[in-house]
Amino acid sequence: MNGYLIFILSLLIFNGLLSLVVEMFNLRNLSTEIPEEFRGIYDEEKYAKSQRYLKDTTRLEQIQAAIMLPLTITFILLGGFSWINNIAHSISEYMIVQGLAFGGILILLSQIISLPFGVYSTFVIEEKYGFNKTTIKTFVVDLLKGLLLAALLGAPIFALVLWIFSAVANAWLWAWGALSAIQLFILFIAPIAILPLFNKFTPLEDGDLRVAIEKFAAAQKYTLSGIFKIDGSKRSTKSNAFFTGFGKTKRIALFDTLIDNHSTAELVGVLAHEIGHCKRGHVKQGIVISLASSLLMFIILSLFITKGGLYAAFGIEGTPLYAGFIFFGFLYTPISMMLGLLGHILSRKHEFEADAFAAETTQAPGEMIAALKKLSVDNLSNLTPHRLKVFLEYSHPPVLERIKALRTFEAK
Repeated sequence: MNGYLIFILSLLIFNGLLSLVVEMFNLRNLSTEIPEEFRGIYDEEKYAKSQRYLKDTTRLEQIQAAIMLPLTITFILLGGFSWINNIAHSISEYMIVQGLAFGGILILLSQIISLPFGVYSTFVIEEKYGFNKTTIKTFVVDLLKGLLLAALLGAPIFALVLWIFSAVANAWLWAWGALSAIQLFILFIAPIAILPLFNKFTPLEDGDLRVAIEKFAAAQKYTLSGIFKIDGSKRSTKSNAFFTGFGKTKRIALFDTLIDNHSTAELVGVLAHEIGHCKRGHVKQGIVISLASSLLMFIILSLFITKGGLYAAFGIEGTPLYAGFIFFGFLYTPISMMLGLLGHILSRKHEFEADAFAAETTQAPGEMIAALKKLSVDNLSNLTPHRLKVFLEYSHPPVLERIKALRTFEAK
């Protein structure tokens, strides 16, 4: 049997089993006893509700994985990629057009298969636990916007990479340079051209909150490019805040649900955390790491993109570049996982640092703790994730660890 095929199938099965074990450990780590920090914040009924929510979402994920794994393996072994390649060839004789057709068909198939799970998650589970505010119209429009965005952005980028690899020497370096430039450009324009396609960004109105935020930012010598409220309540009652963009287009965004559920002091603490990411250089570090990771990927890609055995593993004759990019994604999984693990470790470190910045600069760690508690309760977050789950998947430290770290600032 083809060596590439054995390796890829083994990876798929290993990842499936690993995910199953991790989720099993995570569910077994649940306890009916409310953690000390949350007594008086979580009542027994709502705490039990948060655990039922975790069980329901985990069960759906496991059902989806149990369907997708054998479906993917069957699709590979029965020549599904070869079938799609034949369709792409029947559409055009030009390689780039064939590539766009090949990729487009795969995306559509993926969307069709995952759609029932997305519908069930949104309109059954999220509805059951009081989170869902998404209408069927909004759900469909979001889906169509996502596909349109993939066509308008993804298709030209994929076509550019295909052209570079088919026509330019040292293609891996030129492709990396082109994609890096595009990535940085998108980083600048996303807050003003892409994100508003899905959410309405409204400048935070004048009032005590805006005054408090501007006063804090001025004290930290942080130039605010914009403070915005977004209509997160259009889709969910869950709340959040985030920092997006870079340079003159950087924005701080607050969900309207977050504003409604938190005091001014708590919101300033949340914003101080987001500003802390900038002041501690986390955003720039993230960009550099992302560019370095993509460079590594292109270097390794250049070693395998012409290997006939890789294509043969998926039942395709010859070495059509567009298919090679998809197949390499399977092959790259172990490296991607390792980079992901390292990225999560660094991200969790950054979150602690941003919390520390907020505690030090606001001199009110208790407000940050209160905000974290409210967010956890409002979002029915799992307070006791298993260590393996955290290590493999968490980009943020568990909330109890963050609170413990913030408590050290109260004692100072």
